[in-house]
Amino acid sequence: MKAVLFGLIIIAAAVFAILPSDKFGFGLGWYNDVLTFLKGGAPVIAALIGMVAIFIGIADMKDRAEAKRESKEDAKEDAQ
Repeated sequence: MKAVLFGLIIIAAAVFAILPSDKFGFGLGWYNDVLTFLKGGAPVIAALIGMVAIFIGIADMKDRAEAKRESKEDAKEDAQ
C-alpha cells in the first residue's frame, strides 16, 4: 500500500513539474525540457529494449534446445 501511495505522489509531482504555469496557474513549466529529453532519450531506450529482447530470445532458444535434448535423453532411458 505504501508503494502505491508513493507511486501516486511521484506521478503527481511529475505532472506538476510538466504543467505550464501560465495556462493552469500552477506547475513548473518543464514541458519543453521534458520533450527535449524524450526526443533524445527515445532512440537510446529503444536500442536498450532491443538488446534485452535479443538476449531474451537467445536464452529462450538455448532453453528450448536443452529441453529438447533432455526429452531425447528421457526417451532413451524409458526405452531401456
